[in-house]
Amino acid sequence: MADPYSTLGVARGASEKDIKSAYRKLAKELHPDRNTANPKAAERFSEVTRAYDLLSDKDKRAQFDRGEIDADGNPAMPFGYGGGGGGGGFGGGFPGGQRGGFEGFGGQDGPDISDIFEGLFGGRGGGMGGGMGGMGGGMGSGPRARPAPRGANAQYRLNVSLTDAATRATQRITLADGKTIDLKLPAGVEDGTQMRLAGKGEQGPGGRGDALVTIHVQSHPFLRRDGDALRLDLPIALDEAVHGAKVRVPTAEGPVMLTVAPGSSSGRTLRLKGKGMSRKDGTRGDQLVTLQIQLPDSDADLASRLEGWRDPRDLRGKLGV
Repeated sequence: MADPYSTLGVARGASEKDIKSAYRKLAKELHPDRNTANPKAAERFSEVTRAYDLLSDKDKRAQFDRGEIDADGNPAMPFGYGGGGGGGGFGGGFPGGQRGGFEGFGGQDGPDISDIFEGLFGGRGGGMGGGMGGMGGGMGSGPRARPAPRGANAQYRLNVSLTDAATRATQRITLADGKTIDLKLPAGVEDGTQMRLAGKGEQGPGGRGDALVTIHVQSHPFLRRDGDALRLDLPIALDEAVHGAKVRVPTAEGPVMLTVAPGSSSGRTLRLKGKGMSRKDGTRGDQLVTLQIQLPDSDADLASRLEGWRDPRDLRGKLGV
């Protein structure tokens, strides 16, 4: 893999916020669901995800910056140590009838070697300097044992409906080993959010790696996200606008009743408190409902009732026409 900083398009001194922002932008642009006719986009998406996985881990990023591991997370050893966990990803997937699409697209993770060089070139308790002064005193405490590498990380993509993201509905998923778990979505979940499931990756000499789940929030037929709010254009009849009415409105949790005041105009926006998207603090945004008066294509009775009536207001005066 290329330099992870170059892959994400950030400087080496970039903050965690800048790295996360760059990843989210690229993940949205390169997501396989948006580039079904471009297989190279899927490869690029996988590279971007691996780069983010390395740079979002403080320990791994520090090791990479010090030259202790390469861009794939493998040890950069001078004595031919080969590492990096097993190869390849594996297919995930939901059994029939479960929510969302859950697919593996490969990944790997290398061992933690933050203290290998210390062990090779000195160690603790005297090391090389103290040991050469007299053979009777030995070589100090000697190099510390290298920890066995963990198994490779497994990377998955989880498709989540907009309403489930808003309410943080539990997602039942099946991992590559056949085990089924219930996954609670994090507060403030959005498209590109990545979750780490400790110990749910591939088995290795030092234990299992992790499962990295990238969440894809799907679009909705009529609800749309606007920050932490959900927006809805609500059609109403002319008589409901003139006389007022109580109407049913869809929300992420299901329909609720909304009061339309008499004399409401198209474009008026009403607010449903706490019916929007999940925020990072665990609260919910609002749902904003914009009224749209729908007139019939042809209604002779309505036309006759309005015969001779004119609205005396200068509705377009503020437009200068």
